[in-house]
Amino acid sequence: MKRAQGWPLAWAFGAWLLAAAAPGGRFDSVGPQRGIDFLHDHGGSGQRYMVETMGSGLGWIDYDGDGWSDLYFAQGQATPGALRSQPLRNRLFRNLEGRRFEDVTEAAGVGDAGYGQGVAVGDYDRDGDPDLYVVNFGANVLYRNDGGRFTDVTAAAGVGDERWGSSAAFGDLDGDGWPDLYVVNYVDFHYDHHLFCGHAGKGIRTYCHPDVYEALPDVLYRNNGDGTFGDISRAAGVDDAGGKGLGVVLSDLDGDGGLEIYVANDSTPNLLYRRAGAGRFQEVGTVSGAAYSGDGKAQAGMGVDSGDADGDGRFDLVVTNLDFEGLAFYRALGEGFFDEVVRGAGLLAPSLTSVGFGVTFLDIDNDGDLDLLVGNGHIIDNVELIRPGQTHAQKPQLYRNDGAGRFETVSAAEGGAALSEALVVRGLASCDYDNDGDLDVALAVNGGRARLWENGGGGGGAVELRLIGASGELSPVGARVEAEVGGRKVVREQRGGGSYQSAPDQRIHVGLGEEEAARIEVRWPSGKREGLGEVRRGELVEVREGKGIVRREALLKRER
Repeated sequence: MKRAQGWPLAWAFGAWLLAAAAPGGRFDSVGPQRGIDFLHDHGGSGQRYMVETMGSGLGWIDYDGDGWSDLYFAQGQATPGALRSQPLRNRLFRNLEGRRFEDVTEAAGVGDAGYGQGVAVGDYDRDGDPDLYVVNFGANVLYRNDGGRFTDVTAAAGVGDERWGSSAAFGDLDGDGWPDLYVVNYVDFHYDHHLFCGHAGKGIRTYCHPDVYEALPDVLYRNNGDGTFGDISRAAGVDDAGGKGLGVVLSDLDGDGGLEIYVANDSTPNLLYRRAGAGRFQEVGTVSGAAYSGDGKAQAGMGVDSGDADGDGRFDLVVTNLDFEGLAFYRALGEGFFDEVVRGAGLLAPSLTSVGFGVTFLDIDNDGDLDLLVGNGHIIDNVELIRPGQTHAQKPQLYRNDGAGRFETVSAAEGGAALSEALVVRGLASCDYDNDGDLDVALAVNGGRARLWENGGGGGGAVELRLIGASGELSPVGARVEAEVGGRKVVREQRGGGSYQSAPDQRIHVGLGEEEAARIEVRWPSGKREGLGEVRRGELVEVREGKGIVRREALLKRER
């Protein structure tokens, strides 16, 4: 598809130099100014149906191929007894060159009216357009992108699972070159199986804990390469019904060039599926060290992400949990093994009283180290009645990385006023939405208005990469980018899924600090390695497997 032309590179370099003196990684909430007016409605009627408190997500998707990432939100739906003046629908906002967004839901044909939970983005038909999968409480929906207009192909594709789904991710899991689809399912709750939870004697009803409902098995759909999928969950060995899944990430966690599946489960052990042959997996969560907390307990896993937090070239894992559990941080030891080191990483004490959902590794200040952002918000909207001192809305938390995988909390004074606002965050995903070289963030707020956080920049420089596989697939999951930056190696990955019910920007972002360039090599999912030579500070490059860099654009800081 046609991409927008970039600005002259000299303009970008000058802007980077002017910004370098200011501290990096300060966020301002700019949603209304940019036209993001999405209001999530969980459809509650006061009966506290469990589904109301668990969603929803969002996804960054350059649906029209103009080089500017657009933003899609999953919406709730009226529950029994709830009255709404109009139908509730998901919404798509088109990015108008980083200055404003406009609602294009109807024109694009993606206004699903199901009870929305998660969003996944991937080029399942390898035509160079990102497609959209919506995970629902009820039948899921697959939208095929036909050049900026979407077609609902759920029935024909065979991916309309009707159970309570949470998150999903695209990625080639059997090595045949076609992106498959992994869908995480939660618990067997439905409206006519609505149990009372809370304190009956005090007349206090609360949302239920997942322990009171049975788990649902996840689903792995194999891409047949002809527009259809087949459910191979049992044959692939991933139909474990014991996990109450909420988050998923596809990542090369053992370094062998293929994808593993990591699932964050709510109050049941997390699952790690390691490849055991073409299209088959073995569950090794406990053996790998990534299933439990450091003291051997199953936690209330919600969101999850992978990334090289300590600069050793291996991908670590972070999982968000319930209050008084804290985050879980699994440091990769190599060959698919992990050590839970949340205390040593400095993340336990500051996260202990929060309920975490959306989470992402991101380099907020472009120094080449992955920092960490967590969106918080309790699941119980009247929690103060049963747990004095706790609140429903909670402040997000930003943690700065010292480069060795140890983190310090960033205050609102340092990280921006956006961090001071208490919210009920669920979905969260990063994206350089304004193409200025630093990472911004979108947050979905349960029962509230979405937030768009703009990064004020001022840190180091960066380069960004848009990857296209040899077969035409946009952003092939599992592609590994290795950048030599000032004598050290920075490793990034095109991961699938991550966070909670959300899809991040599909471009790869590499912070350079004060360096002027990086030498970059890509290891494609096919196993081929391709050197790109030098990429200069402030460049966005498009890379096609086997052809190297086919396009260069400038990341330009500019006034609005």
